[in-house]
Amino acid sequence: MRSRFSKNGNAVSKAGASHDAPVFFPRSGLRWGLCCQFLDSPVRFRQATHRFSNTLGGSESRIYLSKIVLSNAQALVDAIERCAALGIHAFRITSQFMPLATHPVSGYHPEDLPDWEEIERTLLEASARSRTHDVRLSFHPDQFVVLNSETERVVDASVMEMEHQAVVARLVGAQALTLHGGGMAGGVDLAIERLERGIDRLSADARGLLALENDDRSFSPANLLPFCERTGIPFVYDVHHHRCKPDEMSIAEATSRCIDTWEKREPWMHISSPRLGWQSSNPRLHADFIDPEDVPSEWFGKTMTIDVEAKEKERAVLAITRVMRERWRE
Repeated sequence: MRSRFSKNGNAVSKAGASHDAPVFFPRSGLRWGLCCQFLDSPVRFRQATHRFSNTLGGSESRIYLSKIVLSNAQALVDAIERCAALGIHAFRITSQFMPLATHPVSGYHPEDLPDWEEIERTLLEASARSRTHDVRLSFHPDQFVVLNSETERVVDASVMEMEHQAVVARLVGAQALTLHGGGMAGGVDLAIERLERGIDRLSADARGLLALENDDRSFSPANLLPFCERTGIPFVYDVHHHRCKPDEMSIAEATSRCIDTWEKREPWMHISSPRLGWQSSNPRLHADFIDPEDVPSEWFGKTMTIDVEAKEKERAVLAITRVMRERWRE
């Protein structure tokens, strides 16, 4: 089988963060997700740097990167299994899953890697495991991916990265490429126009996986939701970002309109708590755990995926799951 890569506050204490027993919260429909890494489980995703890879020379560099990609493919299978064992039902895959793939010098076409056939088989196995265990997968491209940049070369590189991640996402069965709106140069209207032009450059596959998220500095829900509703692009609601950059929209309205953009698919939300509290000079910094008081009551009883963006990784996911399960039972 050949794939089609284009060549062109009050945090939960650590003492209360036991993570041995599987926990899931099916009655409310809330699916809690882990972002990219584990702390306690022996699952590791390898990275690579251009500086080192470039010292190896052409063929040796390809062999080196191929082994890293194969290792990461197996790590994804292991991550899905571990999430399922813990009762975690969503996992965000690191954007550096295939390191340096789109680098202007060290970049490569994945199908040209020496281990590609084994890599592809392993990625398809990960897709099958995610379906079997009901572990929802996603990607969140890095901050350098800016489809509405005023600089053409940045948009070119962003489109290339989105296309690359879209093909990997299709292979592993990931359901979203979540991207921030980008910069606000020239104001909301011009920024949205540039964003739409950037999105129009994406293939049907990449655009079909795209979801847009509000951020804590530029695009608020009130800025992005009308665009998502008009274009049919799903909206990922980050409630922490909304609290850092509030607008005229309530959490209830943002939640309801977010859900509607996903049509018949399970909507996606993000949550985090401020490391130094909401009254600090910088509430944007993420805490180790999620303060249960930061979980919107408007989410209770709904069906959705909630990515937990917290420093303590799976400990934080299991801690908030346990607390919310007990509150629901009350």
